[in-house]
Amino acid sequence: MKQNWSAQKVHLGSAIVGGAVALFVGLAIGFNWPNFANFLPYLGFKKPTANDWSSLDEVYTQLEENYDGDLDKDALIEGAKKGLVEAVGDTYTAYMTKEEAAEFNKSLHGDVGAGIGIELALREDYVRVTRTLPDNPARAAGILAGDIIYKVNGEEVWNLDAEEVAKKIRGPAGSKVTVTIVRDSEEKSFELTRETINNVSADVSYNGDTAIIMVKRFDTDTGTKVQELAKEFADKGIKKVILDLRGNGGGYVSAARDLLSLWLDGDKVLIQRAKYLDEEITYAKRSNAILKDMKTIVLVNSTTASASEIVAGALQDYNKATIIGEATYGKGVVQTLIDLSGGAQLKVTTAHWYTPLGATINLTGIKPDKTVGRTYDDINSGRDPQLDAALAE
Repeated sequence: MKQNWSAQKVHLGSAIVGGAVALFVGLAIGFNWPNFANFLPYLGFKKPTANDWSSLDEVYTQLEENYDGDLDKDALIEGAKKGLVEAVGDTYTAYMTKEEAAEFNKSLHGDVGAGIGIELALREDYVRVTRTLPDNPARAAGILAGDIIYKVNGEEVWNLDAEEVAKKIRGPAGSKVTVTIVRDSEEKSFELTRETINNVSADVSYNGDTAIIMVKRFDTDTGTKVQELAKEFADKGIKKVILDLRGNGGGYVSAARDLLSLWLDGDKVLIQRAKYLDEEITYAKRSNAILKDMKTIVLVNSTTASASEIVAGALQDYNKATIIGEATYGKGVVQTLIDLSGGAQLKVTTAHWYTPLGATINLTGIKPDKTVGRTYDDINSGRDPQLDAALAE
């Protein structure tokens, strides 16, 4: 086909005039920036903030002049950055150094390196073992669900959060780690050899004509993985699906949307509201809802959080599933990762999530349609009353 080049000609005169106008506007803004900045909010931009950091400089100067020792300026700056962000008072907003950012991004993809095969969560004011993974060192050594992690290599960690404790337990494959737990007010120590953990994001098993889909986190491709698995259900004669989201701490919203697209055909799945942005609505994909008429049960517990709560909430709002288990964690906020200089990252809360019918998730969580508990004794004995209830539906 012949290209219509004549439609793409630019007249030299127009280009000169346009350039002159752009130059004039640029100079006008530059010379009048203080006044122009006041009009930015009316143009849809945030007005730049002029900060006075003289008090921080004062602290540094006094340290430099009076501290009886050597000061590591880079370490002080990193500490100041962390302190600034922590002072916001938001659990989920955090400053991460280059090394911490690299570890965090690995964990999003399940690349946790080597460990001992336990899942941890804050329960009753302590970081406890919520599950031991099969064929891994912790279960073989006798560590049980419900155990409080008290020390790692002799260092007390009972006052740290679950993520910090997990970091201390992880290490190179083949290396040793000593974990001290508290069980029934008694300390027990275990010397364990770290092993590479097989940490798949999703898997499926079958119980007769029931498919049990376990989703442990929402990795970038988790939704599409489950879609591929679901395509086999018709050939296998599957009549019921159990979606197990217990212990799923979340991940990528796009993966949650892809998973929901198995049940919802182009429907609203998420409302996002923020202080500085317009309301944003996320919709399921179209023409992928191969499970829209399938009887579905969703299993949740107190460690079901974030993106997994979006899935449970949307399926509950549209009456596409019965929710069984315990009330979920209640993390209905959006974190945005912002790249900073030197490889550091800022993880900052930028918005709040709501279910399709406008219900808040944050702090309240998703309430199950049928409440069924599961004790540590159940877990350690291999009993699963929540799954039993789902199979009986």
